[in-house]
Amino acid sequence: MSLTAQEVQWVAHLARLQLTEAELETMTRQLSAIVAYVDQLKQVNTDGVEPMAHALAIHNVFREDEAAPSLPAAEALANAPQRRGDFYRVPAVLD
Repeated sequence: MSLTAQEVQWVAHLARLQLTEAELETMTRQLSAIVAYVDQLKQVNTDGVEPMAHALAIHNVFREDEAAPSLPAAEALANAPQRRGDFYRVPAVLD
């Protein structure tokens, strides 16, 4: 399956990217190659292959969850550009 320049332009729009004509041409070629490779992988017979989350058998690599003292608020906020009381102050992100 080959992607069209319009499809790549739409994906760029969704990602909030502005592509030049040269970038659009390059991205169209590269993304088409990726999609073609995924199509090739779809043709591999995976009957009898057990799904796995990791290539190695790893069991519970997490440490025990133990309560520990944390930083005081003043020390944690020492380098904050802006703060309100004991909290970081950040600009609102509304879209």
